[in-house]
Amino acid sequence: MEIIWHGQSCFTLKGSKATVVTDPYGDIGLKLPSLKANILTVSHDHEDHNNVAAVEDNPQLFDWPGEYEANGVMMTALNAFHYRKSEEEDEKAAARGKTLIFHFEIDGIKVCHLGDLGHKLTDDMVEAIGDVDILLIPAGGDSTIDHKTAHQVIEQIDPRIVIPMHYKIPGLKVEADLQDVEPFLKEMGVSSSESQEKLEVKGRSSLPEATTAYVVLEAQLG
Repeated sequence: MEIIWHGQSCFTLKGSKATVVTDPYGDIGLKLPSLKANILTVSHDHEDHNNVAAVEDNPQLFDWPGEYEANGVMMTALNAFHYRKSEEEDEKAAARGKTLIFHFEIDGIKVCHLGDLGHKLTDDMVEAIGDVDILLIPAGGDSTIDHKTAHQVIEQIDPRIVIPMHYKIPGLKVEADLQDVEPFLKEMGVSSSESQEKLEVKGRSSLPEATTAYVVLEAQLG
């Protein structure tokens, strides 16, 4: 399986039987490359996540909670909130909007995409998400969790590989208070931020076992 990042929360997940694209964006200062997929997921209906017209090959769209199977890919989508500072703020958070968490199983690899998550996970959410090999987590703050809350969420999920997303990169014109990836890496004790074009996973046996690895991907743009 290959994982390619295109900025914000947009990824291409290439498996042996299907290709998944997540959260393609519209006019946010970045240019998407040509994207083709069998499966398209949208975590919520905002312009930096919902440009479904940008993805070719007539993919099957998933933008609601539930459990699904398509093209050999098993998926679970869970409701979460953009903003929630405490349990008492659920009603206010609901008024601000929801986001979806997607859990995929592709070629035996379990990948979790946290969408625009804005809070620490509840125990029920952690249980519903289940095992995660590779975690795609927002790290830039502002409308999503910041680096400190991201640290807490990573400890809750305990993945084998973490890939940060939804942080400030050159050219991005949304969310003026968005941070770059460095505070997240510092929070997680990662000394090197050298990026790579994509992550290739040849099987579960190739995943780290004793520690969590952090991978920074270079945004592949058009």
